[in-house]
Amino acid sequence: MSKRPTIHYIVTRPDGTVPPSSGALAEYAHWTGDPIPTVNLAENIGKVVDHPSPGQRWYDDKPFSYFRMYTKPGEALERIDWPTRLFIVEPRGETGNWGADFAPYWLMSHQIRVVEETDAWRAFGHRGAQALAVIAQLPDLARQWAKEWADAPKATRRRYAAWNERATDTHALDWWAHYKAQYSRRAAGLKTADRLAADAAAQAATDAGADTEALTAIRLRARCLVAGQLLHDRICSGDYEKSVRALLLGTQLDSPQPVTA
Repeated sequence: MSKRPTIHYIVTRPDGTVPPSSGALAEYAHWTGDPIPTVNLAENIGKVVDHPSPGQRWYDDKPFSYFRMYTKPGEALERIDWPTRLFIVEPRGETGNWGADFAPYWLMSHQIRVVEETDAWRAFGHRGAQALAVIAQLPDLARQWAKEWADAPKATRRRYAAWNERATDTHALDWWAHYKAQYSRRAAGLKTADRLAADAAAQAATDAGADTEALTAIRLRARCLVAGQLLHDRICSGDYEKSVRALLLGTQLDSPQPVTA
């Protein structure tokens, strides 16, 4: 059986330009007014590209010292904010890393060939499309949840309290989702999805007039829901894990849930 070829990814800003390899040095350069070189991958598809200002191998001695490639796309968002674009590239020439103990999914080089642009959702991992679909639904869902709190606050509070107690006891979000994301190399994807979900739900619930208690509960529910979707294929071994996944998806809260692919 032949070994599956390794695919290398570079995540870019929405305009297709590669972000700095060192955020700290880039921030310093911003304050000093020094220009930071970059490369636009969208303008170089099919081409071999040399680094415009290569640094030491393989250290951050400049804001943009090398091309940083990811072999696990679910980690590609660890140094850049969403929205992004994602490109498949081939490393050329000498390559290196900081060592497998630091980040085995990194590879660095001073020359690449830009193969093609791929779906940006892959930057969240295997189920990025499903996670983004949930995030897109969250404004409507959060308004629905806020209405439930406004229409029947006592009954809704009881349902959420029981759900929250069980989710807390099982550590569904801070343990199961966190470690499953790490093991499947989606930690950066989960972190970004978590923030997007919390922000989307909080904004919609606030606009709908949710009070502080409801807002806190709705934000947590949104974070759990997107984690449950992103890691649906990982929290699935046996009845107990499936019960944890159900907690993340909020199935006991008796609201319509997005269809799981």
